[in-house]
Amino acid sequence: MGAPGIDPFAETDDQQALRALAREVAERDLAPNARHWDESEEFPQGSWDAIRKAELFGITIDEQYGGMGMGDIEAAIVLEELARVDVSSAILAQLTFNGPPRAIQHLGHDAMKKKWLPLAASGEGLFCIGISETEAGSAVTHMRARLTADGDGYRLNAYKNYVTGGHKSKCCLVWCRFPGSEGARGIGAVLVDLESEGVTVAGTHVKMGLRGTSEAELAFDDVWIAPEDVLLPGEADNSESFKTLISHINHERCGNAAMCVGAAQGALEYAVQYINERTVGGRPIAEYQGLQWKVADMATQLEGARLLLMRALHLAGPHGTPPALETAMAKTAANLAAKFVCDEAIQLLGGYGFSREYPVERAYRDIRGLCIGAGTVEIQRNFIGSQIVRGAKTTSAGWI
Repeated sequence: MGAPGIDPFAETDDQQALRALAREVAERDLAPNARHWDESEEFPQGSWDAIRKAELFGITIDEQYGGMGMGDIEAAIVLEELARVDVSSAILAQLTFNGPPRAIQHLGHDAMKKKWLPLAASGEGLFCIGISETEAGSAVTHMRARLTADGDGYRLNAYKNYVTGGHKSKCCLVWCRFPGSEGARGIGAVLVDLESEGVTVAGTHVKMGLRGTSEAELAFDDVWIAPEDVLLPGEADNSESFKTLISHINHERCGNAAMCVGAAQGALEYAVQYINERTVGGRPIAEYQGLQWKVADMATQLEGARLLLMRALHLAGPHGTPPALETAMAKTAANLAAKFVCDEAIQLLGGYGFSREYPVERAYRDIRGLCIGAGTVEIQRNFIGSQIVRGAKTTSAGWI
């Protein structure tokens, strides 16, 4: 336990500088175009270029591959600041920080790292992950994506749904069944160059929010998978590879929570500014106790979620994986806090909050999707509850 008066999650000077840089990029380059990406449903190329120019894509990539070699805390700092003004743009960084490049770095062989990680660190290419299918969303083990042996390699046949950024990506990490797979046994992952023969973008979804980063449907028809394209082979007699892949999603879940915290922070700040400027009878409406109570509840829920997230991130260490239980709690708290804060921000702005001319309604629509992605709130609650009733404890002593 830290000494009295010392914040155990206080940021270092380097982390503070990173936050300042990310906020500068967000406010200068992302915020002015956020509404445009939402209204037009265009890929936010301007945001991509700005993040790339600031060299922020390499946060979690090892230095030998052109990155900065940082960890989950630094990734969360950047994601929070970007999402504070535009979640659609923040997701571009999320896919790099906590998506396939992170898996390649932790699980891939040397040749795979040399091929793909410099591309990720430099921002020359977007990466996507193919897990969900039409009949296998949260029930991942129902997936049909399958490899069949072909010489010294495989042929991949799969149809992946809700692949974030799949229509603009260079490479996709595809979860699939290896020969002999059944249930969770035999599920592994391969990397697919999306320019390969047999890969088709079958369509994109028209969404409520996160409209700048579309969800694609990708078809893989007899796509050749060479031995060097296998990230993690699945063994038909066990589910160890599947467990490894699932645990790796904890990085993505913490990134999801960080974006929720950022979006909620932005909505809270905007609402507070508004009620301080809006007057009724010559008085700012911020002086009304009823509205102050709303702000108090918003800030309290937001700070609680932030602290749970910080705890999960710090437990991961510089280059480890955030623990499952703490991660599930952090994501649940951040998802629910963001929903509450953004909804109340709309209420505080009144009719303006309901207008697309102001950013709080967009933030609400965007974070609504984050409550589904990377494992729904319900899935997180199922996991948390099942662990607690079995006697599991978080790493803090004595609360159960």
